[in-house]
Amino acid sequence: MSLVQSVDNVALLPAYLAAGTAVLVLLADLLVARAAAPLAVAAAGAVATALGSALVGAGGQRSTFCVAADCSYVFGGRAALVGVLFALLTLGVLALSGPALRAGQSPVGEFCFLLACSMTGGVVLGAAGDLITLIVALETLTLPLYVLVGLRRGSLASAEAAVTFFVVSVVATTVTLLGAALLYAVTGGLHLGRVGALLAERRDLLDVPLTTAAVALILLGLAFKVAAVPFHAWAPATYDGAPLPVAAYLSTASKLGGVVALLAVVQRALPAEVTGPVLAGLAVLTMTVGNLVALRQRRTVRLLAWSSVAQAGYILAPLGALALAAGRTADARAAAYAAAVAYAVFFVVLELAAFAALVALRPAGADGGSLDDLRGAARQRPWVGAAFALALVGLAGLPPGLAGLFAKVTVVRALLDGGAGWLALVVAVNAVIGLAYYLRLASGLYAPPADAEAGRGADVKAGPAPAVARPSGAVVVTLAVATLVALAVGFAPQLVLDLAAR
Repeated sequence: MSLVQSVDNVALLPAYLAAGTAVLVLLADLLVARAAAPLAVAAAGAVATALGSALVGAGGQRSTFCVAADCSYVFGGRAALVGVLFALLTLGVLALSGPALRAGQSPVGEFCFLLACSMTGGVVLGAAGDLITLIVALETLTLPLYVLVGLRRGSLASAEAAVTFFVVSVVATTVTLLGAALLYAVTGGLHLGRVGALLAERRDLLDVPLTTAAVALILLGLAFKVAAVPFHAWAPATYDGAPLPVAAYLSTASKLGGVVALLAVVQRALPAEVTGPVLAGLAVLTMTVGNLVALRQRRTVRLLAWSSVAQAGYILAPLGALALAAGRTADARAAAYAAAVAYAVFFVVLELAAFAALVALRPAGADGGSLDDLRGAARQRPWVGAAFALALVGLAGLPPGLAGLFAKVTVVRALLDGGAGWLALVVAVNAVIGLAYYLRLASGLYAPPADAEAGRGADVKAGPAPAVARPSGAVVVTLAVATLVALAVGFAPQLVLDLAAR
């Protein structure tokens, strides 16, 4: 009797919906004369993917492509959360891209097709049960972004950012694949559960140099994807050169993909006593360097990019504490994993709100500009400015941005429960450093324009402030929804924590 089980098409439904969206977008671009048709199809497909992920996840865990007890695709509560997040982030980025696409900044059909392909990789990534599925899904998520970053017509910075992103990402993928190959040579398996069980039973394998090399290569390859220091140099230039909506996707969905992949291998396959010290060191470097360099940034997107680097350090911190805690318990380990997932969810919601506000304040197709370009912007667009300020204080971890506050509290609590008090102290110190640049940007939104201050100093009448772009309806709706979701998870964080713990 064959040990291979039949394919569970219900478990694969979210992946089918995401991949079908990409195919339908391509057909709509080829067959329908209206330029808006691919955008409408992509948006409808993203909504369908989110609903499909939620419905399948609500029915309990389902597995397919299994050999005996080892499955390559496992769709449960956490996979459903990841699938819904990727679909909604895709929908949000499509809405933010509407004005630029209508202005001819990028070809509509290609843009929507590539974004739908990337969404497909993200949905599959959350359910990956073996290293090959995980790496292929991660590359499916990342490959379309090389082109999306360079789609801003007539921009040399966009082309340079695409090349930088491509070269660094290819190197990272090569390193990860080499690590997976070495791990297969040691264990004879690729399924995450089987590899983890074997390394737990055969402790002697941990003393084999090939095992150490395999674990290190996998961790370092995935560290590129989350822009962890010292593998972060690609992120600021890539974010700043990409179109603003694509930068928003890189900072949210792409980083979420790296976190999901890293969490999967650390939780299910790699031994905590080996990965813990490495991830703890990466967390300290990442949050510290990210915050310190962000203090010196004058361009808005570069500031948000370095902020995103620092936020990756906070996500890595609970994972790094696993091996540092004496007398670890199963509950402490589960809390650490849940803290990392919850922080990632809180972060992507606030980050999307911040980028949506930035898109709303800038002309269609423009880059993020400098901090001076946004000076006094909230005086002309009060509601947009208020939403931007709320997202920034949330990322800083201050009330009324309760989502960010609870995210940092969750991480610190997991570190203290795990016995890594010194790492909790590092997180707290870096959170204080981060206040400086977040509050500087937020206060600049309400500051008098630079020409008005110069006019008062010279006792002459100041000219009018530079006009702020009038946002489109889709951008305003996206900003409003992201802000409402941030407020909702801030007042009811346990909803996210419960989903993250599954």
